[in-house]
Amino acid sequence: MCVVVPARDEAAVLPTALPSLLGQEYPGRAEVFLVDDGSSDGTGDLARELARRHGGLPLTVGSPGEPPAGWTGKLWAVRHGIGLARARGPEYLLLTDADIAHAPDSLRELVAAARSGGFDVVSQMARLRVESAWERLVVPAFVYFFAQLYPFRRIGREGTRTAAAAGGCVLLRAEAAERARVPDAIRHAVIDDVALARAVKRSGGRVWLGLADRVDSVRPYPRLHDLWRMVSRSAYAQLRHNPCCWPGRSRGWRWCIWCRPRPWQWAWRQGTRRQRSPPGWRGS
Repeated sequence: MCVVVPARDEAAVLPTALPSLLGQEYPGRAEVFLVDDGSSDGTGDLARELARRHGGLPLTVGSPGEPPAGWTGKLWAVRHGIGLARARGPEYLLLTDADIAHAPDSLRELVAAARSGGFDVVSQMARLRVESAWERLVVPAFVYFFAQLYPFRRIGREGTRTAAAAGGCVLLRAEAAERARVPDAIRHAVIDDVALARAVKRSGGRVWLGLADRVDSVRPYPRLHDLWRMVSRSAYAQLRHNPCCWPGRSRGWRWCIWCRPRPWQWAWRQGTRRQRSPPGWRGS
């Protein structure tokens, strides 16, 4: 098992997130590869210091250099991390963001779920912070919006074309990654997690996506601008839907996430109840 963490200027969140990976209680061999993607805030040095201070799983810090034409920066970092990891011959790769904190048994339970359910991708949508007023208002709406675009139960169903993943926590079978040519086949993707799931499913793999109980994003979103950038990135860049209900501006959707506030909490409860854990999941 190898964990790949692309990181760019993540010194503010790394002291919370990285120790949760280094402290994983995994019964087999596991290693963490953090790829410092040209950070200017000392992310790489901080990661090494945290590894010395906390111990736990072995940590390797790499740097991929500038991405060539046709590659997004994050996927170029992921490619570098997967290249380092493949030298260890892992059965599974965990692709996770530098702002994601994992419960101590996260790796073990993700692998158990993948094996028992026969999945090539097991992804959990990390629990986002809901502390500020804007976070409490926008985050449930975002989850509802995402679940409407990508119905979780259809994603895990064989014979359907619907595929998606949540980039904060993606367990990927190494063999499936090679078969789907990930990340090379999706090197230009802006929404890389959805593109990854589609590539794996097109190559014959099975994908599962659900909501997380104990995989948490530690990144704060104090301003509305920060939250709206996250929403618009998913809605517009990948799907070419403008998340706004202004006449003539929406293609396929006639209302925006702001227009129906009442179903948000209901949708979160229903989604949580119905698609919390894949078959074989024992940790939640």
